[in-house]
Amino acid sequence: MMLVLILAGAIWALGAWLKTPVQARLYMLGLLYVAVLFVQVALPDGHALRETLGGGPGEWLVLGGLVALILGYRAVLSRVRKRAQAAEAAQAPPPAQTGPFSPVELDRYARHIILREVGGVGQKRLKDAKVLVVGAGGLGSPVLLYLAAAGVGTIGVIDDDEVSLSNLQRQIVHTDAASGTSKVFSAQTTLTALNPHVTVRPYHRRLTAEIAPALFGDYDLIVDGSDSFATRAMVNAAAVASGRPLVAGAITQWEGQVTIYDPAGGAPCMACLFPEAPAAGLAPSCAEAGVVGALPGIVGSVMALEVIKVITGAGTPLRGTMLLWDGLDADARRMKIARRADCPVCGDI
Repeated sequence: MMLVLILAGAIWALGAWLKTPVQARLYMLGLLYVAVLFVQVALPDGHALRETLGGGPGEWLVLGGLVALILGYRAVLSRVRKRAQAAEAAQAPPPAQTGPFSPVELDRYARHIILREVGGVGQKRLKDAKVLVVGAGGLGSPVLLYLAAAGVGTIGVIDDDEVSLSNLQRQIVHTDAASGTSKVFSAQTTLTALNPHVTVRPYHRRLTAEIAPALFGDYDLIVDGSDSFATRAMVNAAAVASGRPLVAGAITQWEGQVTIYDPAGGAPCMACLFPEAPAAGLAPSCAEAGVVGALPGIVGSVMALEVIKVITGAGTPLRGTMLLWDGLDADARRMKIARRADCPVCGDI
């Protein structure tokens, strides 16, 4: 059997070197397999060639069965994935509206347009912008609401969770009637009702390191409203790889923080500050430590404001600065943060 496996490896390697299509290489391996089975069946017991190839067809039939199972599983998985993508495409909203503002939009955004730092130019930048929000929970809720109200033209939201009653104490984008439904579709319903002039793209799936870079590449700016260190680290790495600014917030109990990770803009990334995950128990989740309901509203509103500032060019965004908020004492502090030359994520940028 080893001889045949070596020959199969040589066929695959030669095909790769010659840039032969994968399907053609699979056909060659299939012909090799058929030839081996033919030898096992056609030649008598004890024949030298048959003994060299294993002495009987049993183990080859088992190997063929295993390969067939694997290929069948992959084919079924591919078919299911295509159906899911087709269903998601069918539910996708129409493209964001472009061009000049309608009279209704001018009336809607009038308080923005009269601001010297925003004006008509800044409002047009908001309309043309595409922002992805990771998480439709405590922080994602106020971010999504204020971005939609502000007229950000395309808002993506990715989350694989469903609305539960324990969410409603702070996750204000959802309603009691949405309990048990997907958070992204619940958020889409609320945002569309709030502002029908924006396009909401819901992604009901878990964000993974495999899909994050390509997904982030479709947006101008990323907002991280996740609640675990592992997810934040993955989001940070993908944002750095795609060159996108990352507005990040975190909350626990009565305290929160906001900053903009943006190595391409001279600011540090998350790994510059937190290169390793905290020890167990030092950074408990909201489910473990609790959180006061209004806190994510405060921190999430600051995150939304930073997004608006980055898009419009207004003011001084929190690049290179972390804002710390203590809700118990109503105390806000600013802390300068800097990039690390030896950062494992953004050190080579």
